Amino acid sequence: MTAKVKNTESAGFNPMQTVRRILTIPAVGPLLALIVAGAYFYSQNPRFLTAFNISLILQQTSLIAALAIGQTLIILTAGIDLSNGSVMALGTVVMTTLAVQSGLDPALALLLCFVVTIGFGVLNGVLVTQLNIPPFIVTLGTLNIAFALTRIVATTTITNLPDLHVIFGQRYAVDDFLPQFAESSNAWLTTSFTTGAMAVIVLYFIVWWLLRETDFGRHVYAVGDDPEAARLMGIPVNRVLITVYALAGLFYGIAGWILVGRIGSGDPNAGQTANLDSITAVVIGGTSLFGGRGNVLGSLIGALIVGVFINGLQITGVDPLYQRLITGVLVIGAVALDQFSQRIR
Repeated sequence: MTAKVKNTESAGFNPMQTVRRILTIPAVGPLLALIVAGAYFYSQNPRFLTAFNISLILQQTSLIAALAIGQTLIILTAGIDLSNGSVMALGTVVMTTLAVQSGLDPALALLLCFVVTIGFGVLNGVLVTQLNIPPFIVTLGTLNIAFALTRIVATTTITNLPDLHVIFGQRYAVDDFLPQFAESSNAWLTTSFTTGAMAVIVLYFIVWWLLRETDFGRHVYAVGDDPEAARLMGIPVNRVLITVYALAGLFYGIAGWILVGRIGSGDPNAGQTANLDSITAVVIGGTSLFGGRGNVLGSLIGALIVGVFINGLQITGVDPLYQRLITGVLVIGAVALDQFSQRIR
């Protein structure tokens, strides 16, 4: 009898099953890939893991990571947004042009930036839900509209921006908040990080909580998994989709604000191709292009992977063309892995 009890107890814990469950968490694979990539680049050049270089990676990644929040919400509903880079660029030139050339109050100009980006999000959502046009086609069209409007609003770079518009470019170090470390020679305490990078991390945890703990988050997953089943359950599918696209527009506006702070100007050419990088970050981060599966924190890891590869290849002296090649291979591999996982499920 005792032996039987022991066997039952031992059968309750299976290490292989535990490992398998952990590996099925969407964000685990990208996290392991990030660790392996970091270890590899560190082995090639120890300068990779210095405090200054980590700060640089976070600064370079913050823009793509901010865009990837909105892109994640849309891909979770089995959609895709090709227009986010152009919409972001349009929002930045509207904001900076009105503030600098028209003398509009900087806060009002910033608000109008959000009106523009959210407006494009609502437009995308309405076209997808009311006209049943595939998201790929809708956002391809609005990409071209936003691109053209950006060139109409501004043809040159806008400088001499107000402090409010470049606030996310400000830099702070740990010893700025902890005076007792002011005389420290530790690089991790004295290296500065931009407020934009810090803000993006906060945004990710807010959206993670929203998707995990609220009815809206559960509805997003349900719509992405099976919209017809979600409709039969009483979920207002069209309203959820329009809200998702509108929220994505809000995050594109925030990304534009971060971009302006980083480069210190309103540039109509900046960020136009960021749409592909944001899709790359989301897919590498484990969010399924089929919808209904993924985690926004995985997108943050995906954005970091893209940033780590770009930075690591630069440090090791690899030709910039190979950066795009490797990124393309990563995307194809991530999608292939996602399809394989879908078949198993």
